[in-house]
Amino acid sequence: MFPFIRSDLAQFTAYKPHPSSDTAEPVTEQRDRLDTNESPYDLPPELKEKLVWTYQQVIETNRYPDGGHENLKEAIAEYVNESATISPSILTAANISVGNGSDELIRSLLIATCLGGEGAILVANPTFSMYGILAKTLGIPVVAVSRNAANFEIDLVAAQSAIEQTQNPPIRVVFVVHPNSPTANPLTASEVAWLRSLSEQILVVIDEAYFEFSQNTLVGELAQRPNWVILRTFSKAFRLAALRVGYSIAHPEAIAILEKVRLPYNLPSFSLAAALIALQNRQLLLNSIPQTLSERAKVIEALSHHPSLEVTESAANFIFLRLKLNNFHLQDAALKNLHQDLKNSGTLVREIGEGLRITIGTPNENTRTINRIQDVLANMNF
Repeated sequence: MFPFIRSDLAQFTAYKPHPSSDTAEPVTEQRDRLDTNESPYDLPPELKEKLVWTYQQVIETNRYPDGGHENLKEAIAEYVNESATISPSILTAANISVGNGSDELIRSLLIATCLGGEGAILVANPTFSMYGILAKTLGIPVVAVSRNAANFEIDLVAAQSAIEQTQNPPIRVVFVVHPNSPTANPLTASEVAWLRSLSEQILVVIDEAYFEFSQNTLVGELAQRPNWVILRTFSKAFRLAALRVGYSIAHPEAIAILEKVRLPYNLPSFSLAAALIALQNRQLLLNSIPQTLSERAKVIEALSHHPSLEVTESAANFIFLRLKLNNFHLQDAALKNLHQDLKNSGTLVREIGEGLRITIGTPNENTRTINRIQDVLANMNF
């Protein structure tokens, strides 16, 4: 290792997007990409045409993009007020910060709170892995607690104990996902009550990446909770995963701090234009959600009847599937076999947290997934 590189980086493994998409593996011609919780639907042609026109007629590629994001922030604030039915509308552009995906916003929050040995973060596993990954790359300690094995609720006793006992550095940030990934469960009333009880010395980050599918938000709490930040993204329901646009919603003073650590010109002009067009045409894009929810119910219903499968209820655009076997080692081996056999047959899913996270795709993709899972299980010897 180079002598000028931090010694702890030798212990890390680089995050590999689409870990199950290795083309060296044998697959059928049909590959269903249900491993990253993207929308299965591309932008409609008419919106792509608008983007083409914008690129040709408006965007000057020799000029830097709008570094302040003011137009997009105003449009986001309008959407959030509308979707959260806040009355009167209280959020403005001052409540919004825009990032290169939620990942950049998470990293900025970590830089603003914990860098230099000033704090640690708390997560409840299994959850979105990037909280821990980004923290560790910055040299920030990660304290992890578990979840209830039956319903995936955070072990609140362990979480509170961790906050009280962790010192040098203390826990400065608590990350939760609402609904959680990979397990798809929303925060419970007791979990929200615990978050409300936390000291204002602790930043509470609530990731609402799947809000459009759950329609359950805590945005209305922000006026009373200046230590809360809500994250959202254009990568899921708004179909802009390729363009990397995320945003945070928070008290203006918290947003001002995020703006201090944000890289200048962090979003290309094309991404800014795409997010703005997506918001202006949100009804068209979000019209696909009822079908996704219907398809989700279809997949859950079909798989729930198998005696070896356990599918939890979902508030997101994916499901979490576990095997019901008495022997842990047998279960672990069978899960890996199921994951690999699905991959070989053309369905890409994510193995994580002792289960499989499966994105809800198109009706045809979902039907193939159901059939492939049933076929694989029929050939397994439990």
